[in-house]
Order: sequence, then C-alpha cells, then structure tokens
Amino acid sequence: MNVDAGRERGRRNSVVGHCAAWLHRAMTDGVSVRPARPGELSELRAIELAAGELFREIGMVAVADHAPPPLSVMAEYQRDGRAWVAADQDDRPVGYILVLLVDGCAHIEQVSIHPAQSRRGIGRLLIDEVDRWAAVQGLPALTLTTFRSVAWNGPYYARLGFRELSPAEFTPRLEEIRAAETAMGLDPADRICMRRDLTG
Repeated sequence: MNVDAGRERGRRNSVVGHCAAWLHRAMTDGVSVRPARPGELSELRAIELAAGELFREIGMVAVADHAPPPLSVMAEYQRDGRAWVAADQDDRPVGYILVLLVDGCAHIEQVSIHPAQSRRGIGRLLIDEVDRWAAVQGLPALTLTTFRSVAWNGPYYARLGFRELSPAEFTPRLEEIRAAETAMGLDPADRICMRRDLTG
C-alpha cells in the first residue's frame, strides 16, 4: 500500500468518524439517560404502546396489540436497577430500556422510543448506557432477540455492532426465550438472537 494513500484514507476515516459523532450529539441534544423512577412507569407503558403502532403500519397487528409488561413487572426492573429512561429537556421520558441477566450477559428485554422522538439516536444512547453498566458489572456482552425483517429491529442493531447468533451459539436461556416467543405467536423464522461483545 502507498504510505501517503494509507495516511489519507486514515485521515478521511477519522473525519467521517468525528462527523458521525458530532451528528449523533446534535440529534440527541437535550436528551439524557438516567435510571427509571417509580412514579413514571405508567408513562413508560404508554411509550411502548405508541411505539407498537409502528408495527401495525407494516401489517404486524399482533405485535402492535401485544400489551406492555404489567406495572408490577416494570417495578421489579426499576427496583433492581435494570430500567433506564431517555428524558427530554424537561426531564420527561421519551424512551426506555429494560435489561435481564441471561446466562451471564446483559439481555435487552425491551427498548422503546416514542415515535415522535424516533430517528434521533435515542435508542443508541440507551443501549450505550446499558453497555457501560454491563462493563461495571463485569459482564462480557449484550444480547437481545428481535425481528430479522423489520428495518428498525435486526438491521438497526447490526448497525450498532450486534451480530446474529447461529443456533449453535444459543445459550439455554436464549433457547427458552425463543420458545416463549414462539408460544406467543411470533414467527420463529423471523426472530433472531443477536450479541454485541463489550469492547472495554
């Protein structure tokens, strides 16, 4: 490789990286991530219901009609310190994320962003917060299950550095989660398990 050409390519990649980081900060300006509070769990359920309507628009009515977790379940996540919200400038939740411990990894059970706040990088903010939390806990990776065919599911997570797991890589608990999803009526052919190793 020509050394000067390599340096120029590296410089361009650095500029692109800095521009992408600046754009992400600009898009999420005014949004902060913090632990969820007991008094706002009903708001989080409302956010999930609103986010679910996007599935109705692509014909996935059963997914849109699926009820959010009961308040008692969400309260358990909150008490255990495994629920975070993305809050706007007025400290009102506009998105949230719930995390389980699954076979030694931080498993993203749910992440929902209000449609009025979509395409601002808020989901990435929430996932990066969980990444930091998992690192402190000494966990090796984040995992999740999602739809392969939905643009804001599998392809989105792939852009954030998640990779699809092969069936041979499924852990016992991930197998149980997939079985539960199938029992709920979700198409197992379209459901995938994904993982992002922690880099720190």
